[in-house]
Amino acid sequence: MSLTPRVYIQACIRAAAVRGCAAQVARRGFDGAGAVLLKLNRLDGTAQLLRPAWTDGDHRRWLARPPGPEAETDEEIARETARDPDIWVLEIEDREGRHPLDEPVELLT
Repeated sequence: MSLTPRVYIQACIRAAAVRGCAAQVARRGFDGAGAVLLKLNRLDGTAQLLRPAWTDGDHRRWLARPPGPEAETDEEIARETARDPDIWVLEIEDREGRHPLDEPVELLT
């Protein structure tokens, strides 16, 4: 059984706090479903967007491009949410780009 986006985000916020990162819901989607995007804000004008990618079963992994200008990341989020209004966005603020995920993150080039 998979977690609802709301419950998953609550767990991420707690995990971020334990790791010394600030995290907040930047956009609330549909409670029962919807993808979760993670915006890693480095607080220096750059950010990185992590998108979910599923492997077998309920094992989650994430895809990400290298960090870039925060404005570009925000534009990408706006395009995604225009296509799918159910999307949740969790913003994590950390100067080192740390995140609370235990799942693997694959860096795209």
